[in-house]
Amino acid sequence: MEHKRGNWGSNFGFLMAAVGSAVGLGNLWGFPYKMGANGGFAFLIVYLLLVLFVGFVVMVGELALGRKSGLGVVGTYKKLSKEVRWLGWLGIASAFLIMSFYTVLGGYVTKYIVVNLGDIFGASWGSSGLAAGDLFNGLLTNQAESIIYSVIFLALTCLIVMGGISGGIEKFTKYAMPALFVMLLVVIIRSVTLPGAGEGLRFMLYPNLEPLKEDFMAVISSAGGQMFFSLSLGMGAMITYGSYLQKKENLEKNALIVVCSDTLVAVMAAFAILPAAIALGGEDAAMSGPSLLFVTLQDVFAAMGSFGPVFGLIFYILVFIAAITSAISLVEVVTTFYMDKAHAKGQPGNRKKYTILTCLAILVLAVIVAADGLGSNGLWQPLGYCWLDFMDLWSEGIMMPLGALFMCIFIGYEYKVENIAEEIEQGGNVFRTKKVYAVCCKIVVPLAMFLVLFGQLQSFGIIK
Repeated sequence: MEHKRGNWGSNFGFLMAAVGSAVGLGNLWGFPYKMGANGGFAFLIVYLLLVLFVGFVVMVGELALGRKSGLGVVGTYKKLSKEVRWLGWLGIASAFLIMSFYTVLGGYVTKYIVVNLGDIFGASWGSSGLAAGDLFNGLLTNQAESIIYSVIFLALTCLIVMGGISGGIEKFTKYAMPALFVMLLVVIIRSVTLPGAGEGLRFMLYPNLEPLKEDFMAVISSAGGQMFFSLSLGMGAMITYGSYLQKKENLEKNALIVVCSDTLVAVMAAFAILPAAIALGGEDAAMSGPSLLFVTLQDVFAAMGSFGPVFGLIFYILVFIAAITSAISLVEVVTTFYMDKAHAKGQPGNRKKYTILTCLAILVLAVIVAADGLGSNGLWQPLGYCWLDFMDLWSEGIMMPLGALFMCIFIGYEYKVENIAEEIEQGGNVFRTKKVYAVCCKIVVPLAMFLVLFGQLQSFGIIK
């Protein structure tokens, strides 16, 4: 007996879910932090070029492959070519590793929502007058609290995915994503009007290309890794979401909207965060990794006086929305795999059971990352990295660009661009960038991915 797969209820619903998958902590924390650490304007230029000539190309390919097969990431590669079925498993592994630390970071964000809400009402569960650095260190070293908040975040993710494509994911994201844009705009207005914010704007927009001259590979690897993590590429999410799209929808236009929306949020996040961070602590404050989000910005909100916790609450809610919309796409990658497997056997599949089992497996890894507390609690450090950085190394640093590299080689030289074009032109649509796409897929993307991979391995100290 054949069981019908679900579909997106509308193209707008798909777009909000896809933008939600792309817009995540990579935009609201990673992009401003890496932009600050890599020379501001120089990083922005490299990032925009990679998004245009690599990110868009890979996203079109992933959406087309997913819709062509009508299956998740493992089923897609198995159906189209058994020689590259391992790429599907690479996507599953990437999703698991990313969720291992994404769950913990989402838990930290949940904690900060509670803290700022407590400060608004003067409750004991607010910051209690603690300095932002002490508050964050207290969370890192309190293993039980970190794990509890991680469980809360993962449980909420699980509930949304259990609702299905249109009944859970689409229903949530089509309201959550517009709300995120509005809240981000509010924070930007407050950030750029702070005393000293002009220095942050100068840092972002002044055309300083010195970092490119000093260490080109560091900038391109950082921008490339950020692009893949931010756009949800190379982890199976876009193949999975594309598999639920109707044939009439314009994949090229949808990919362009998702890429542009994600980039817009990343740049907006930089405007929201860097001027405020630099106004408070100078340029070094913009280069401080996780503490940029959980220490520097909490200090910024504290310096705003009585209205600080209100802006803090708005900011951390928008970060939470970004985090959970990305998390649900990663859990859906694995859930869809099990649903497709059941359908292939003529069974309806139990979405709730598969989602719960997926989240329990993720929780095992997330508990280790939470207990490690960014290396604060004396756990064994694999290859000398804290557990979060170790998971990030394998997922963002290696698996995602590797997956994109071989996907484009597969499309360009085995599956052929003509088959991608045929899928994109379904429903009378026109593939306007077909010629440029073919060149990028065969030459530009593989070359760029090789450079990104080399730079990532170099930045992590694996190669000299």
